[in-house]
Amino acid sequence: MIGIALKVASVTVFVSMSTLIKSSGEGMPAGQIVFLRSAFAIFPILIFLAVRGQLDTAWRTSSPLSHVMRGLVGVTAMALGFYGIMRLPLPDAIAIGYAMPLLTVVFAALFLGETVRIFRWSAVAVGLGGVLIITWPRLSLFSQGFGSDEALGALAVLASAALGATAMILVRKLVLTERTPTIVLYFSLTATVLSLASLPFGWIVPDWQTLMLMAMAGFCGGLGQILLTQSYRHADVSTIAPFEYTSIVLGILIGYFIFGDVPTWTMLVGTTIVVGAGLFVILREHALGLERKAQRKLVTPQG
Repeated sequence: MIGIALKVASVTVFVSMSTLIKSSGEGMPAGQIVFLRSAFAIFPILIFLAVRGQLDTAWRTSSPLSHVMRGLVGVTAMALGFYGIMRLPLPDAIAIGYAMPLLTVVFAALFLGETVRIFRWSAVAVGLGGVLIITWPRLSLFSQGFGSDEALGALAVLASAALGATAMILVRKLVLTERTPTIVLYFSLTATVLSLASLPFGWIVPDWQTLMLMAMAGFCGGLGQILLTQSYRHADVSTIAPFEYTSIVLGILIGYFIFGDVPTWTMLVGTTIVVGAGLFVILREHALGLERKAQRKLVTPQG
C-alpha cells in the first residue's frame, strides 16, 4: 500500500510537470527541454539529501555502469516523450503513454521473474480498454500520413513508452543495491550532461516567464523521480504499474480548468473503467497480503 501511494504521488507530480512543459515549451527543442528539466530537477534532490544528511554519501555507488545505462535509456525516453507532447494534444499524449505500464508488467514478468497472475493481467487489460474508450474519438492521428507532426508525435510517444518501461526495469534492479538518492542524483546528472549534446542543433533563448515555468517543471521532475524510485522499494513493478492510469483523472481536471476541455461521456465512462481496474488491484493485493500473513503465522514456530 505504501508503494502504491508513492506511485500515485509521483504520477500527480509528473502530470504537473507535463502540463508546465506543454504550456511553456512551444518552439523549444526537445533536447533543451530535457536539459532544463534535468538541471532544475537536481535542486529538490539536493534538498532531499540535505534533509536526510546524505549529501556526502549519495555519490557512492557500486554500479556506475548501471547508472549510465539507466541514464541513457531514461534520457532518450524523456526526449521522445517531450517531442511527442509538443506535437500532440495533451490527452492524446497521456493516453498513448499508457502503453508503458502494460509493457512494464510484461518486462517484469519476462526479465525480473515477477509472478503476474491472471487478476493483475486482467486489471491491466481492462484499464487499457478504458483508455481506448477515452481516446477512440480522438485517435485519427495517422489520417494525414506518417510525415505529419501528429503522426511523428504519436510514434515518438510510443517509442518513449517502450524505453520508459525498460528504464523502470533497470530501476527495479538498481534498488537492490543502490539507495534512492543515489539513483535519482545520477540520473539527473546523466540526463543534464547528455542533453547538452543537442546544443549545436539550435537552442533558443527563453524569456523569464518561460524559464520560470521550465524551472518549476524541472523541480516537479526531480520530486517525482524521488517518489517513483522510492515506490519500487515497497512493491513489485507489476503491482504498482497499473496505477499510472490515475493520471487520466488529473488529465481530465487539468484539461477542464486550464485548457477548457469539457470531458465527453466516452471519457467519463472510460475513466470509470480505468479507476475501477486500479481499485481492483488494490483490493486484490490487500487480500493476498492477508493470505500471506496468515500463511506465515501457520509456518512460524511458536514458543
